[in-house]
Amino acid sequence: MFVPVPSPEEMSRWDSEAIRLGMPEETLMESAARCAMDSLRQHWTEKGRSLTGASVLLLAGSGNNGGDAFCMARHLLDAGAHPVLVCTRNPEEYSGAASHWLKVAIRLGVPVFSAEEWEQGAEGIPARPDIAVDGLLGTGFRGALREREARLVAKLNRLGSAFVLAVDIPSGLDSRTGRPCPDAVCAHVTVSFQAAKPGLLVPGAEAFTGLLDVRPIGMPRRVQEENNPSFRTWLLPSQISGDRASGYFPRALSASSTTSPSFHWNAPAHKGEAGRVLVIGGCSDYVGAPCLAGLAALRSGAGLVTVAGPEAVLNAVRFSMPALTTQSIPSAEWSSGNAEALAPAIDTSKAVVFGPGLGRSEGAADFTEALLSLPHRPPMVLDADALFALARRPHLLKKLRPGDVLTPHPGEAATLLGIPAAEVQADRFAALEKLAALAPAVWILKGAGTLIAVPGEPSVVSPWDVPQLAVAGSGDVLAGSIGAFLARGHTSGLAATLGVWLHVLAGLRLSETFPMRGNSPHDIADAMPACLPALGEPSKEELCLSF
Repeated sequence: MFVPVPSPEEMSRWDSEAIRLGMPEETLMESAARCAMDSLRQHWTEKGRSLTGASVLLLAGSGNNGGDAFCMARHLLDAGAHPVLVCTRNPEEYSGAASHWLKVAIRLGVPVFSAEEWEQGAEGIPARPDIAVDGLLGTGFRGALREREARLVAKLNRLGSAFVLAVDIPSGLDSRTGRPCPDAVCAHVTVSFQAAKPGLLVPGAEAFTGLLDVRPIGMPRRVQEENNPSFRTWLLPSQISGDRASGYFPRALSASSTTSPSFHWNAPAHKGEAGRVLVIGGCSDYVGAPCLAGLAALRSGAGLVTVAGPEAVLNAVRFSMPALTTQSIPSAEWSSGNAEALAPAIDTSKAVVFGPGLGRSEGAADFTEALLSLPHRPPMVLDADALFALARRPHLLKKLRPGDVLTPHPGEAATLLGIPAAEVQADRFAALEKLAALAPAVWILKGAGTLIAVPGEPSVVSPWDVPQLAVAGSGDVLAGSIGAFLARGHTSGLAATLGVWLHVLAGLRLSETFPMRGNSPHDIADAMPACLPALGEPSKEELCLSF
């Protein structure tokens, strides 16, 4: 199940469109506050605690997050709690829906104090509240915290035993990158309204978000469909209950979910109908990489997998993986002439996985150019040294097609973009956008929080960080898996998503038997068949890559 992951600007557009259609801003804010209250009630009371008599400090900024806090104060009062509002502006300076709900809270008798009074320890403000609600800054925040904001964030983080609920996003966290600027509120639970924002799904953000709870606020489906977001993610059956995610993605997914029986590929009985994959790669220094890619293609459901390469590589393939067929090239080294020699094998394949162990010789670059120039080649996964060849000969990027999938890790992405790897990691979303501009193909930026750019469609966010996948050869396994899904006839975007998610699930399964790592890439591939059911049956809409 694909779900949208809008940027802050896109979420703001959704709000504006809903208001234009006749939904009052006060109604949207009330709906958000009710969702925040439902989340607070669930997580506060799950250990036998009650809201009755609880002291609650609500820190309200100048924007809509502050308005959400004002609206929550009324609900907390009705629940028997003792809410206290701390505002960063004078009450009369608020406007719109925020002003409306602040006036309601004041009329009901909720105490209101200034942020300066809180900093000075004014009487009437609980010094050690049971609950603190962070409504200081919203998803529109960018740049560095101002001096006063930084003090308030630090003070909130010093409350010690208080249960902290962040409204939409922890203050100080960049909703685009998931990075603190330079500090952010450390919440126990973050309730994100209608959809998670990209930065909330980045590995490392959980140190600030705590449990990520995404709750719908009644945004009309028409508004979402007419204003497609830049990103989306894919929920697994174990994360879906009724019409919304109930598993609090991304980090509550457990390895046990990989045993879900809900997925059926309607697998054909004949190997020729299950997808033919050709893996091209290997050299004298890297004989294992094409073996791993071929194994992963088989484990991901391909019916027939052939490895093509120098004879020295194929001897290793025959010895270690007899289930793979082989196709030798005429020479001991890669050259442009090898492309024509492999043309018959390429023509009978439904997908090609190219690059694992290829090497970085001039002949390998010549072969890359000749291979990409073949007029009737099938969809291709380009990995590892094939990406290095593209970086050396950037004019070859024009030969890529929308059906191709490229899988750079941060170092390879940096080489392709001509920037340091640290710059790629500093803003992975921006790096993905730059990669996508190089060629109209599917781009997978690997690493913790893998990102997938699909031409003409929202990009996909994989929110997981699985240590068991951080091992040499893991990328070869991923490439082979994507090749298998391409060979089954899936579009390149869906094949990439299925491969990335299956890779994640295999790593999660291995975390049970290898909790401190120590697994091999062979183990990752071997774990894949048992994880296929957990992917869930793609709908017709998902097969067409609509969210």
